[in-house]
Amino acid sequence: MEQTATILNERQLIRKIPYTFAKAKGVLLANLSVEGAEVQVRKGTAAATLAEVRRALGVPLHATLISTEEFDKALALAYAQADGSAASMVGDVEQDMDLSQLVNDLPPTEDLLDAENDAPVIRMINALLTQAVRDNASDIHIEPFETRSVVRFRVDGTLKDVVEPHRALHAAMVSRLKIMAELDIAEKRLPQDGRITLRLAGRPVDVRVSTLPTGHGERVVLRLLDKDAGRLNLERLGMKGTTLIQIDELMRQPHGIVLVTGPTGSGKTTTLYAALSRIDATVTNVMTVEDPVEYDLDGIGQTQVNPRIDMTFARALRAILRQDPDVIMIGEIRDLETAQIAVQASLTGHLVLATLHTNDTASSVTRLTDMGVEPFLLSSSILGILAQRLVRCLCTVCREAYEPGPAELALLEGAPATMLYRPIGCQSCGHTGYHRRTGIYELMRVDDGLRRLIHDRVSEQSLREYALKQGMHSLREDGMRLVITGVTSMEELLRVSRD
Repeated sequence: MEQTATILNERQLIRKIPYTFAKAKGVLLANLSVEGAEVQVRKGTAAATLAEVRRALGVPLHATLISTEEFDKALALAYAQADGSAASMVGDVEQDMDLSQLVNDLPPTEDLLDAENDAPVIRMINALLTQAVRDNASDIHIEPFETRSVVRFRVDGTLKDVVEPHRALHAAMVSRLKIMAELDIAEKRLPQDGRITLRLAGRPVDVRVSTLPTGHGERVVLRLLDKDAGRLNLERLGMKGTTLIQIDELMRQPHGIVLVTGPTGSGKTTTLYAALSRIDATVTNVMTVEDPVEYDLDGIGQTQVNPRIDMTFARALRAILRQDPDVIMIGEIRDLETAQIAVQASLTGHLVLATLHTNDTASSVTRLTDMGVEPFLLSSSILGILAQRLVRCLCTVCREAYEPGPAELALLEGAPATMLYRPIGCQSCGHTGYHRRTGIYELMRVDDGLRRLIHDRVSEQSLREYALKQGMHSLREDGMRLVITGVTSMEELLRVSRD
């Protein structure tokens, strides 16, 4: 009679060796059956460790020796993928916990501090965070309704439902997140903001937490910031050609203001960080004031605002100007006082980088004059304005080629494109047709002619028409290169840009 090898599923397999042991000892379980276990062993692992693993598993070992770099990558991938989906974890928690007891008997402010059944909720929150990082989600929404609670992820700019936990679990989930973010779990009437720092398989992830009271309970939104500094590269963010060259020229200017504009979530701060990384901080004093500090940059002084103790953008900027800076980055210009200090700093020999919430380059000038900044000061201080958007990239596994129709050829305006691509949807992209995002950019450099127009308070439309005549590429024109090369679809470009 033949002996059949029974292979464990991935989740059961990984649990045989805890992550802390695997990382410390340098042993990763790759496969396990009654015939033996396959393990990947980091160089330098002691023989006693293998003997210990052999005794724990109770089967012979077949070891493969790999380098430290290969082991670290395999370890991070295996344990990130083996935690199971959030939906299955929520199902496990609902089976483990007496939901009626949770609703009726346990005080909501003490559930996770004193109750014996807090561990399942902790596992559920960890599973949600793990899946969100694995899916490259930018936000997690935990929303209460009258009869249900919904968890949604924002992936590539669009929200998708992930799981609907039992309504009785919502208060416990919120309390757990508040504890992690060091918020007041007894305060349910006022909005609160906090921060969580996580490590997932050695990968640092920063989480900004926002709570908001609603009619059916507290709504929580988590913003995930991947602190991988390797992403802070303008080429990787999608900036190409003349725009990249012109940004480098602006970064070499001794003084003036460079603005990055766009709606919330369009990647403005990431672009500023990437631009800062092109400045040599060893010979230049670079300082930032942000809300909050999203990435830690080596060699750069970063200050976080704190309105609760009156540490505002304006107050931090005034202090920074006494620190002998060469380059100043302002997380966001929100009011007249901050705008005026930024202009004065640029006029006194500092290069100032800042973000602003406007829809395009020309409207940034109108926004600042509406705040109360004098046009003659703007005309002499602004060097350039960069507007940007994020477009979803087509899934390379399932995208479909087709011949463009008359309407699309008209939009291409004579650009050479015999074939375009459209989304289909497959398992690789979660049946959306898209995977990840890239940037499209519109850079308006301020020359002498544009300075005169700004000084004379001309209309926003006149500023835009002049810049286009001087060679500025609009957001849509910049995005057409991605459509022609099959990186994104015409439909997606039209969704995020306007004529």
